[in-house]
Amino acid sequence: MQGPHQEDSSLQEQTCRPAIADRIVVYEVASHEPTDMQYKVKEKIVKHVECSLLVVCSQNLVLCLEKRLQSLSFSGEKIREWVMESQIRYIKVVGGPPGREGLLVGLKNGQVLKVFVDNPFPVVLLKHQNSVRCLDLSASRTKLAVVDERNTLLVYDVVTKELLYQEPKANSVAWNTSCEDMLCYSGEGMLSIKANNFSTHQQRQQGFVVGFTASKIFCLDFFAMTCVDVPQSAPMIQYLERKLYKDAYKIGCLGVTEGDWNTLALEALEGMDFDISKKAFHRLRDLRFLELIHSIEERKRRGETNNHVFLPDILAYQGKFSEAAKLYIQGGQSEKAMEMYTDLRQFDKAKEFVVTTDKNVKQLVTKQADWFKTTNDPQAACDMYVAAGEYLKAVDIMGENGWVDRIVGLVHDLDKASQSNELLYKCATYLKNLSQYSYAAEVYEKLKDIKSLVSMYISIQQWNEAFSLAMQHPEFKDDVYTPYATWLVENDKFDEAQEALNKAGRQNEAIHLLEQLAENAIKESRFDDAGFYYWMLTKSALESARKEAQGEANQQAIGVHKENFYKFKELSEVYYVYHHIRRYTDQPFTSLLPEALMNMSRFLAHKITAKVPPGVSQVAVYLTLAKQSKTVGAFKLARYAYEKLKTLRTPGHLQEAIDMGCVTVRSKPFMDKEDLLPMCYRCSTTNQLFNTAGSICTNCRQPFVFSFVSFEVLPVVEFFLAEGISDDEAMKLIQMEAPRRSKNQGWKEAEQGNAQVLKLDEADDGRDGDPFTKLLNTLHSTNGEFVPVVVDRETLQAMHRTEVIVKKWGAPIGNQYYQSIIPDIGIAICRNCNQLFHSDDYEMQILAKDSCPFCRRVVDSS
Repeated sequence: MQGPHQEDSSLQEQTCRPAIADRIVVYEVASHEPTDMQYKVKEKIVKHVECSLLVVCSQNLVLCLEKRLQSLSFSGEKIREWVMESQIRYIKVVGGPPGREGLLVGLKNGQVLKVFVDNPFPVVLLKHQNSVRCLDLSASRTKLAVVDERNTLLVYDVVTKELLYQEPKANSVAWNTSCEDMLCYSGEGMLSIKANNFSTHQQRQQGFVVGFTASKIFCLDFFAMTCVDVPQSAPMIQYLERKLYKDAYKIGCLGVTEGDWNTLALEALEGMDFDISKKAFHRLRDLRFLELIHSIEERKRRGETNNHVFLPDILAYQGKFSEAAKLYIQGGQSEKAMEMYTDLRQFDKAKEFVVTTDKNVKQLVTKQADWFKTTNDPQAACDMYVAAGEYLKAVDIMGENGWVDRIVGLVHDLDKASQSNELLYKCATYLKNLSQYSYAAEVYEKLKDIKSLVSMYISIQQWNEAFSLAMQHPEFKDDVYTPYATWLVENDKFDEAQEALNKAGRQNEAIHLLEQLAENAIKESRFDDAGFYYWMLTKSALESARKEAQGEANQQAIGVHKENFYKFKELSEVYYVYHHIRRYTDQPFTSLLPEALMNMSRFLAHKITAKVPPGVSQVAVYLTLAKQSKTVGAFKLARYAYEKLKTLRTPGHLQEAIDMGCVTVRSKPFMDKEDLLPMCYRCSTTNQLFNTAGSICTNCRQPFVFSFVSFEVLPVVEFFLAEGISDDEAMKLIQMEAPRRSKNQGWKEAEQGNAQVLKLDEADDGRDGDPFTKLLNTLHSTNGEFVPVVVDRETLQAMHRTEVIVKKWGAPIGNQYYQSIIPDIGIAICRNCNQLFHSDDYEMQILAKDSCPFCRRVVDSS
């Protein structure tokens, strides 16, 4: 508040103003919280005003000047004036639309008027005998509270003008805006709350009441406005005493304690007001009583209309068991009394209410057995269940505690009438789980359930017994061999699995099994396993092609198998490499060098140019290529990768990093480091890191050969055999000792005419005279087409066997031959998958995994 001369203050919705001798300052609340008392300046009216009362509305101010009321705008202009019969003693804004609010006006002669700020004619509400001191109108505008000069509070009915009740010692009053029948008044240092015609609840509080909302009362004490939280427990209890549950619930919604809600819920429940009780228990989140109310409502819908039937259940839920038992007996429901005490584990009292029938005795014994089971006394519980004839529950306890002898004894001792299939199946299941397979087999044989017996043998991997049953019952042949093949595959015995399926005449299923395993591995993002399964499919296609070639040689079938061989081989390589890419993108750390990751992603980018295999993310491939290329200095390749990423649909969380990479790579040179560029070892051409035509030389179109660990280009050139040379002959020629290469570096004898001369020869390192090298120098690509390197017998014989690498696929695929251009660089080959590696990389993988990194063939590292 401003200034030292504050004369009056009033509160209207979100605006208040203090009246000061030379100016008026209008404030509004700083937030929308209803209890927030922080205000900020809205308007300043610089005008000298002399008035006894002043109130503020949404668009104007109303001043009281003895008998006159004046309405001023916030700019200080006079809008309207009303003249009353007597001196004005009290004004209060009672709400209304903006610019059309209503005012309660109390006069010295006892008249109470209602004035609308947009209407020049006041409306007389009633005439009181004494001068009015304070006024307020209830929320529904049906009740008027008046405090006169004798400090008496009087409440009138606005329509009938009837005096409803009066209270002494009051100097101000306010109706609760959330409850029609509740008001509060202050006087003599006490704050009094009154609901309906009930007695008044009081507490000490200085000041004048100016507002009452829900459980909050606003009091003005001199220049300070305070907000007082008052509990509504007392009014709610007054309504409960008169069984007015709905009104009590309305009071409770204004603000009561959790204990008061519990009292309301229980009182309403005992009073059979289920709707109010349910609402109260919902607030308490008491699921137990909500379930009780739901069950009672269901019973009422089924036709139970007598509320006295429900009262024992309600008392039992409250813990009043003796009273509930008495009511159960009075209602002829002694069985429910027995159930109640049984649930309470008070079996002695339960026996007092047992009706002597076999059903009730069995029920009580069963309940007692349940109690023994709950108290961790399984022996007694099992005996009680057997005595009650609850064999299934008894078997459950026997099985859970591993009592094999008792289960077997129960199976042998019970007569056929008691041995139901369900019981025998349960006994067999527990015996199987307890590894008592012979007893379980005996039970299955008693049930004549061969399928379950076969399933048991399969689950415990007793294949010999399963095969024996399959021979005796051929209809279960598929049930045995299919899981047997799956078990072999899971144990990395793929050859045995295919052999087993082949014996069963299920070659197609063997291939289908591997295809299904590969598809599942892709769906589960196990791309290393997917690559391995496709390699097994490659071997299967190769084996099928060999068998076709050895038989009637169906060329069409051989062609299909060869096509599958190349397709599966390429997929196995793609998923083998993509496994490392996904590990890099999904995991925070990697053991691979940036150069290796760049080479892998570059290898994949060439492979997926035409078609993307299922499960392979182009975003992951090109993002890895972009990052690692930028790291190692291949900026041109990084630019290409980022440009490619722009054409793809990328996840939102990667978009910012991609955009940042696209911007930062533009600051780098538009070229790749020279030491990163791959060289063709056939024509010695330096190639760019990425070729849209694939992993081939841009000059001679020779395909590059990669090391399947670091994926660097290996210094080898593939060559083909001349027509008429078989693989066997080629191998014999290669294994022959090659002629020694001349290493003379000096004088050489020659003939010129009729004379013999000596001349100094040029230095020869032995490679220029190599027939293979000479052959490479004579081959050139024409019209951009690939010209393969074809060698004859002489060239093969001239090759050193240590420099020739042969991938032995066998017929009908044939062998693949490679010549090492730089013999000093060691190159290793896995004889199972025929993949090539740098020798050092291959040895490190063998030491780490004891197997080939591609085909997982176990290799003795020693």
